[in-house]
Amino acid sequence: MEIRRDIYLNKLISKRHNGLIKVVTGVRRCGKSYLLFELFREYLRKEQVPDDHIIEMAFDAYENKKYQDPEVFFLYLTDKISDQGQYYILLDEVQLLDDFESILNSLVRRKNVDVYVTGSNAKFLSKDIITEFRGRGDEVHMYPLTLAEFMSVFEGEKAEGWRDYVLYGGLPLVLSFQTPDQKTDFLKSLFEETYISDIIGRNNVRNKEELEELLNILSSSIGSLTNLSKLSKAFKSVKNKTISKTTIKRYIDYLEDSFLIDSAIRYDIKGKKYIDTPSKYYFTDLGLRNARLNFRQVEETHAMENIIFNELKVRGYNVDVGVVVMNETDKAGKKIRKQLEIDFVCNKGSKRYYIQSAFAMPDEKKMQQEQRSLINTGDGFKKIIITKDALAPLYNEEGVLVMNIYDFLLNPESMDL
Repeated sequence: MEIRRDIYLNKLISKRHNGLIKVVTGVRRCGKSYLLFELFREYLRKEQVPDDHIIEMAFDAYENKKYQDPEVFFLYLTDKISDQGQYYILLDEVQLLDDFESILNSLVRRKNVDVYVTGSNAKFLSKDIITEFRGRGDEVHMYPLTLAEFMSVFEGEKAEGWRDYVLYGGLPLVLSFQTPDQKTDFLKSLFEETYISDIIGRNNVRNKEELEELLNILSSSIGSLTNLSKLSKAFKSVKNKTISKTTIKRYIDYLEDSFLIDSAIRYDIKGKKYIDTPSKYYFTDLGLRNARLNFRQVEETHAMENIIFNELKVRGYNVDVGVVVMNETDKAGKKIRKQLEIDFVCNKGSKRYYIQSAFAMPDEKKMQQEQRSLINTGDGFKKIIITKDALAPLYNEEGVLVMNIYDFLLNPESMDL
């Protein structure tokens, strides 16, 4: 089963020969090694690159253990790079190479060498890995499968695929398991034995119970506005335990740094300024989120919002939560100030889109409720409502594009319809 990851393959292709180390990052099991050693290597061969000019090394393989010594590996490369032709060096689990930063920074100075690396331990999963290369790194960040990638190999109808995707997420290996029990066991084991261990090991977390309880709280509140004070109170009510806002902030930073969760902060659209708190948190993979909660809280409404957020990130948008401030007069004639929310404000270059996730819009009243914030932004940027029950994409009388979740996720050009 070959899953095309053209989004990331095309990024690698576009970065060829740019004089930088191409660093593929992302959560464990999202397909980083497959991208390098299968898809990118296949592309190079189709481009007529000779096999002896493609140098591969998986440092976690037993037979390659001796190459973890930087002197041995450097001599190996020197022997392999035998002419002035273009060489491509593909390295997996590069963190196992001692002093890998110095080796890679040395290699990239060679004019006929193009370097591509990935890794999966706690250090390499960190967002700050790119700084290890002293300005010579160029990151390609991978996400788990989008629904479109998932459905490209799923054997069944899209509604069935959607149900599986919402429940088990988009880690490619999940598709290789046949039964629900196999999928759930894999995800639960991966979360506990790999992700948690990585975060604790990298950051020397002394209180594992606190970190795991925060994960439970965040897992239960995806797509909900929350702040440090609210989280601290949740600890108090759930565990009858006091935990400082500073500690909670540190734990959240660890989770974001490991690519396990991502955040969207609030942006005042009319005031053109960011509002520090509260924020929303989303999981990079819903299967991992569901595994954290033993698959007990799988609400399709919140899951859909999380999936839309991830899709927007994959498409390269910066994503915030929109706030539209309105001044109104109540029935008593008293002036009141209201804050209306837009789920996603998406920016990329000069483009901006406002997107509302609305699981169901059974009547006109619900339509008016969902689009009220959109039509009061005071600007002409495109407004979109994504719902589960819409038919073909259409523009309503207010100029808002309404489309169903399948049209949005399965068409990469859906935002420009």
